[in-house]
Amino acid sequence: MKFLVAVILVLPFVLFSQNENRQFVSCTELKDGILINVSDGNYYFYSYNQKIIETTFIPLAEINNEQSHAIDIAHESTSFNLTRSDSELRFSKPNGIEVYVQKSPFKISYWFNGKELISEKKGYQKSAELEKIEFNLKSDEILYGGGARALGMNRRGNRLQLYNRAHYGYEEKAELMNYCLPMVLSNKVYAVHFDNGAIGYLDLDSKKNNTLSYETISGRKAYQVIAGADWKDLVEQYTFLTGRQPMPPRWAFGNFASRFGYHSESEARKVVNQFRKDSIPLDAIIFDLYWFGKEIQGTLGNLEFHKDSFPTPEKMISDFKSQEVKTVLITEPFILTTSKKWDEAVSKKLLGTDSFGEPFTYDFYFGNTGLLDIYQPHVRTWFWDIYKNQANKGVKGFWGDLGEPEVHPSLLFHGTKTADQVHNIYGHDWARLISEGYKKDFPNERPFILMRAGYSGTQKYGIIPWSGDVNRTWGGLKPQVEISLQMGLQGIAYMHSDLGGFAGNNDEPELYTRWLQYGVFQPIFRPHAQEEVASEPIFKDAKTKTLAKKSVELRYQLLPYNYTLAFENHTKGTPLMRPVFMEEANTSYSENKTNQYFWGDAFLVCPITDKGTVGEKLAVDFPLNSNWYDFSSGKLITELVQTEKSKATFVTVQAENIPVFVKAGSFVPMSKIIQSTEAYKPENVIINFYDHPAVSKSEGMWYEDDGLTADAFEKGKYNLLKFENKRCHKSSEITFNLDKGKEQIQLIKSFQFEVHFAENPPKKVKINGKKTKVELNVNKNYFSVPLSMQGNTTNVKIKW
Repeated sequence: MKFLVAVILVLPFVLFSQNENRQFVSCTELKDGILINVSDGNYYFYSYNQKIIETTFIPLAEINNEQSHAIDIAHESTSFNLTRSDSELRFSKPNGIEVYVQKSPFKISYWFNGKELISEKKGYQKSAELEKIEFNLKSDEILYGGGARALGMNRRGNRLQLYNRAHYGYEEKAELMNYCLPMVLSNKVYAVHFDNGAIGYLDLDSKKNNTLSYETISGRKAYQVIAGADWKDLVEQYTFLTGRQPMPPRWAFGNFASRFGYHSESEARKVVNQFRKDSIPLDAIIFDLYWFGKEIQGTLGNLEFHKDSFPTPEKMISDFKSQEVKTVLITEPFILTTSKKWDEAVSKKLLGTDSFGEPFTYDFYFGNTGLLDIYQPHVRTWFWDIYKNQANKGVKGFWGDLGEPEVHPSLLFHGTKTADQVHNIYGHDWARLISEGYKKDFPNERPFILMRAGYSGTQKYGIIPWSGDVNRTWGGLKPQVEISLQMGLQGIAYMHSDLGGFAGNNDEPELYTRWLQYGVFQPIFRPHAQEEVASEPIFKDAKTKTLAKKSVELRYQLLPYNYTLAFENHTKGTPLMRPVFMEEANTSYSENKTNQYFWGDAFLVCPITDKGTVGEKLAVDFPLNSNWYDFSSGKLITELVQTEKSKATFVTVQAENIPVFVKAGSFVPMSKIIQSTEAYKPENVIINFYDHPAVSKSEGMWYEDDGLTADAFEKGKYNLLKFENKRCHKSSEITFNLDKGKEQIQLIKSFQFEVHFAENPPKKVKINGKKTKVELNVNKNYFSVPLSMQGNTTNVKIKW
C-alpha cells in the first residue's frame, strides 16, 4: 500500500511537468541573455530587472520579427549568473527570479525567494488552428486577469476568449467584454504576461487538470514572468514593464455631464446652466454622436459640428470655459459611406482594404462603413489633424468609442496584417495616436482620452476606460467593483462605470442613488445613460437630486486625496481601487470579495448593490490588525466580533450614504466644497488625521501641482507634503515635511489640520514647540488647528 501511495505522488510530476518531444541540445551565454537550443527551436531569455524574466520561443525555420506592442523599454544589457550541471541549468539576476532548466525530460520552471512560481508543462505547441504555450498550476492557486469580465474574482476554471467585443446590457455575468488582456495573476503573487496582440484564448484550467494555457492564431511566442514581494510590488513591476499612467488633468476627477446624447447647442447650454443654478459641481460636458449629425445612424465619420444643431460651436466651447466647464467630443474610427468624409477617405486611401486593395465596406448598426487603417502613417496624420483642429478650438478631451473595433471582419486587411492580428491592439494604437499627437503639438497639456477598449500597457497613453454598456439595473451595478479591481491589478487603474447604468429605460431613484454613492469611490465620476431616462442629477426628483448632490459634493471634497492617489498610480502603478488583499497581506478571507474594497490605503468602501436595504443590518469585515472609524459619523468602531481571519461589525444601512470606514492612523486631505476644480485651492484643504493609541506609527502624503501641465512631477513643478505620525502611550508627534520639487515653487503654504481621536480630547497641543489653542468638537471627537509651511518642516506634538 505504501508503494502505491508513492507512485501516485510521483505521477503528477512525470505526466505533467515534461515535454517528451522536446530535447535539450545546448546552452549559450549571450552578453544580455541566455540562448537554449532544443530539438524543435530556440529559447531566448532576457531580463527587464531582477523580478521580470522574458522567455521567447522561436520554432525551427521561423524568424522572430514581431515587435512587442505592450513594452517600450529595452531589456537589461547585462548577463545572467549561470550555473551548469549535467542534469540542469540555473540562471538569475541577484535577488531575482531564478530560472531552472531541466535537461531531460526537458522542463523550464521559475522560482523566487526559494519557491517555485510556475513551470512550463508542454511549453510551445502548434496545431492546425492555434499555437499554444502550456504551464503547470498548483491545485490551490486562485487566478485573476484576462481583462474586463464579470465572472467573479477567481477566474480559474474559465477559458477566456481574447477578442475585444462589446456586451450591450450585461449584468452579473459577462464572459467577454470590451477590454481583454493576455495576462494572468496568481494569489501566489506572480503574474504571467503573454506578449502578443493577436486574438486567441487564455485557458485558466478549464479542464480541471492544473493547466494554464495561452492560445493564439499567430504572432509572438513570448511571455514575461513577473514576481513581487507583495501585491503592490507585483503591480509596480508589471507597470514598470508595460508603462505607467500619466497624471490626468485635475478636472478629470470632477463631475461630468454626459448622456446619449445632447442634440443641440441650446440643449447643452441649458444643462450646464442648470448645474450652476442648482449649485451641483460640474467640470465637463461630453458630447455623444449628435454633435456631428441629427440622427444616430448614417452620420459616423462626419467628425465636424453639425451647424443646424450647433450654430456657434466655438462660442459655445468658449462660454463653457468661462463657466469652468470643459468640452469633450466623441469620435469613432468608422467612416460611413453616407458620411461627409467618405469620398475623402477613399481618395486618400484611409481605410482598411479587402484582398484586392479596395476599401473594405460592410454593414453594422450605424450604417454601411469602412474602418480607418490607423496602421498607415498617413492615416494617423489625417486622424490626428481632426483632433488637433478641435483642440485648437478649445476642446479639452476626446472620447474614442467603438474601438474594439465593434465590428471588425476577419477578411479586412490593415496593410499586410489581417483584422484578427490587430483587432485587440486597435484601441491601444488609437490611444497612442492621440497621446503622441498631444506630445508633438500640445506638449505642455495633459490629454483626456476616454475609451472602452485597449491592450496591455495602454495605460501609458493615458487611457481612461469604462466598463461598457452596462444594464441600468441592480444586476448591472453588482459586477462593477470586480471589473475595476481586476483591471487595476492588470495596470488599468481608471476603469470605471457609467454611473446609474447605461442600457434601458429603467427609472429607479434608489438604484441611481446607490450607483452615485459608489461612484464617489471609483476613479472617474461620470453619470451616463441612454436618453430615455436622464443621467444628470439636475433632472431628478427633489429627494434623488439632494442625495446625488451630496455624493457629487463629497467627490469634490475628496479631490486632494484622490489626486494624491493618482500621483501614487503615476509613480508606482498602484491602483486607486484595491482589493482588500492588496492592503492587508494576511486576509485570505477576502480573496474573492467584491462587496468591500479599499479606496487608496485609507478607506474601506462597502457599496450597496441590493434594493430596499435601508434600515437593515450589514455585516462588515475588517482586517484583524487595524482599527476603524465610521467616515460619516466620525466615530470609532468599537462593537466588533472577532473571527479567525477578521473582525466584523454590523452597521445599519442608511439612505444618505453607503458604509465607508477610515483606517486608524490614516491621513486624508480633503477640500472645502467647490463648484469646479478650477476653484480648488490648497489653502482650503483640511488634513484629517485619524488617531488611535494602538497605532504607534503611520505615514501619508499630499501631492500638488497645477493640475494641467504634462509631466509636472518629472519637471519638478510640484509640492509633496509627507506626514509622519509617531505615538507613544499618552503623546503623539506628527511631522510635516515639504518637498518643493526642483523648481522650488511653493503651492502648499497653509491648511487646516483636523485630528480625530478615539478616546479623550488632548490636554495640550504644541506647534513647532509653542503651545497652541485648538478648536474642539467634542460631539464628533475631533479638534482642528491651522498650520502653515513657512519652512520645509512643521511639527505638531499632542499630549493626551
